[in-house]
Amino acid sequence: MKKIKNETELVREALRIGAIYVEKRKAAKFEQTDSSRQKIEYLYRLLVHDNLIQPLVKGQESEQNMKHKLALWISRQLPEGHPLLK
Repeated sequence: MKKIKNETELVREALRIGAIYVEKRKAAKFEQTDSSRQKIEYLYRLLVHDNLIQPLVKGQESEQNMKHKLALWISRQLPEGHPLLK
């Protein structure tokens, strides 16, 4: 997969927005003691379950690929002209 510009920052924003989505959906609540890896995997799986992102091919479900999917998801949610999209 081609790396996205500002991917690290986009993943951070995806986790921030994703935590709000998870709580509003009453699916779970992210705690400060949860590792970023756990948050990434949980958010990825929830978004796949809710059909908001397309799942990765079996065997390619690595943390890096999940981060990439989350970065793509959040980049489509952000308004046009957002600083992370430049």
